[in-house]
Amino acid sequence: MQLSKRHSEILRILREDGTCSIIDLSQRLSVSLETIRRDVKPLAQSGEILKMHGAVALPYQMGEAPFERRMRENAEAKRAIARQAASHIQDGDTVMMDTGTTTSLLARELLKKRGLTIVTNSSDIARTLATVNGDTVFMAGGELHGDNGAAFGPSAIEFIQRFKVHHAIISIGAVDIENGMMDYRLDEAEFAATVLSRGDNAMIISDHTKFGRSGLVKVCDYSDVDILITDREPDAEFRAVFDERDVKVEVAQT
Repeated sequence: MQLSKRHSEILRILREDGTCSIIDLSQRLSVSLETIRRDVKPLAQSGEILKMHGAVALPYQMGEAPFERRMRENAEAKRAIARQAASHIQDGDTVMMDTGTTTSLLARELLKKRGLTIVTNSSDIARTLATVNGDTVFMAGGELHGDNGAAFGPSAIEFIQRFKVHHAIISIGAVDIENGMMDYRLDEAEFAATVLSRGDNAMIISDHTKFGRSGLVKVCDYSDVDILITDREPDAEFRAVFDERDVKVEVAQT
């Protein structure tokens, strides 16, 4: 297809940011939602982009990007989510976290707390919080992923099952309207599901770009989640599901 100037701008934004919502595109290009929807339709039909629930992405960016790049994507929103999640955690609390860009940012927010007990499979989170502020850190062992430096597998799951904590916190790869919380790797999904089951307060932290995505592996049902912290108010369809399943949604202020 012959690209207009706005079509080229949409592709440029997606190359820089990965997934982008329809609302974000309309604001950044200063056009209406209807105009953006008309613009993305031929791009989707030609295979240039993939349409999701309220968002679009380049086909090769549907899986998760390397960890360091993901740390830069939507960084401001992820930091706001991390600050909001940290507000639930008091000095002396016990916290279990899986690996993820937003949980890594949460670990940095937790440097403001004292006397925490942290259980994690993430070497980044462990390094951040070990030997500071009187914290105690337990790190699960297992097969390390080169991308994020985290441990996975049966031994990692067996290790964290020994603990029961105040706050169980995971990040997530996809929030599917029909299938619940999802991820892209079986071992990561199994570990995340186990983390959620070990906390009095089961919390998911996820920026708005994950909404409407469909992952490969289901992590949990909506009913398994107590609190979902994100950076943007969910649309009416997602809000109805969250309300029906008693998921408390908090929107962090960026």
